[in-house]
Amino acid sequence: MIIALLIVLISSFVILPLIVSFFSREEKSYSLNLSFLKTFYPFACKNSKYILGLNILIFFISLYGITNLNVENSFIKYFKKNTEIYKGMNLIDNELGGTTPLDIILKFKNDDQIIDTIIKAEEEDDLEIEDDFFSDDLFGEENTIWFTNEKIETIKFVHQYLESRIEIGKVTSIYSLIDTANQINKSDLSMFELSVLYNEIPNDYKTDLIDPYLNIENNMIKISTRVKDSKDIKRNDLINEINSFLLNDFDNLDEFKVNGLLVLYNNMLKSLFSSQIKSLGFVILAIFIMFLILFRSLKLSIIGIIPNIFASTFILGLIGLLKIPLDIMTITIAVISIGIAVDNTIHYIYRYKENLKLGRNQSEMIEKTHLSVGNAVLITSIAITAGFLTLCLSNFVPTVYFGLFTSLAMIFAMIGVLITLPSILKYQK
Repeated sequence: MIIALLIVLISSFVILPLIVSFFSREEKSYSLNLSFLKTFYPFACKNSKYILGLNILIFFISLYGITNLNVENSFIKYFKKNTEIYKGMNLIDNELGGTTPLDIILKFKNDDQIIDTIIKAEEEDDLEIEDDFFSDDLFGEENTIWFTNEKIETIKFVHQYLESRIEIGKVTSIYSLIDTANQINKSDLSMFELSVLYNEIPNDYKTDLIDPYLNIENNMIKISTRVKDSKDIKRNDLINEINSFLLNDFDNLDEFKVNGLLVLYNNMLKSLFSSQIKSLGFVILAIFIMFLILFRSLKLSIIGIIPNIFASTFILGLIGLLKIPLDIMTITIAVISIGIAVDNTIHYIYRYKENLKLGRNQSEMIEKTHLSVGNAVLITSIAITAGFLTLCLSNFVPTVYFGLFTSLAMIFAMIGVLITLPSILKYQK
């Protein structure tokens, strides 16, 4: 965008004058005069107090709306319902257990107690097992018995908790395999039997079925889930509630981690949100400093920044009041809008300051500024608005929101320059 703006700037001073020079001076020029524009200034002067009061009211309502802003990430809702992408993701979501991966890693505390001797196992399970059956593969240093009632109960409890969440579809863990084995056995396997089964499974099967969910060396297990993206859910709340559940309900966990694609995008949007708020403050400060350099007047700089602040807060407040979650595209609307809309303010105040040098009545100079620069402000704002409205034809919903709300910001900024700004300048001495 910066490169494009630089090209436009150079073209305006080099190519455009060259093209204009080809036209004959004798040709009649036509300028567009919008008659209804003349009514803006009398309206602003006559109702200046009401206009300023209304702006302040909208500003505070917008601040309330900003407090309701939230970031959300829903891939399926990024597309219109008639698109193939939406239909495909909706099928996966409802029929195949969800779309967005969410993994939970559990690391158990070190347990130095090893399951009792073979004699105790025989007494418990009434098993007659030959001494040579238990080789180093089962009780060697590299393969001590890992399965205990406490660990299996913890895995089962977490697994079933995740399955009970309406936001989550398919849940897969080592408990899924244990539950399948119990069904085949028609009774629950003992810890001893699970240990024997684990050590006797061929390595090929162990690599495919068990290793993705169990790491005995590090005393860790992984529970894989898929979130139903089509559901109306709050992903940040889901992550926080899972973290809270794991933190408060288990004493045998050394540590845990909730991660996956859902967490990645959630953290990315939260980071974008905080960075954009900081960027908005930086942009306003940078524009204010530029106003000070350009206008050499603290009063005019403050007056000039007001419509732009109002426009950015209005659009963010509107998004918050409508409870539309911010995403990768809509999160940038305020900063981009204020960057584009500031042009109109510069044109208006600069022309007003130049007119004041003529030494005439202040009201006359504001009116003259309004009728001269007002045409350009109105036409360019409408052109920019029309350009952004074309984005509403997209099948990508964030693009639609971006085009719609940026256009609204342009309209509000234009109203701020043509109505609010003259109302403020009226009181400037």
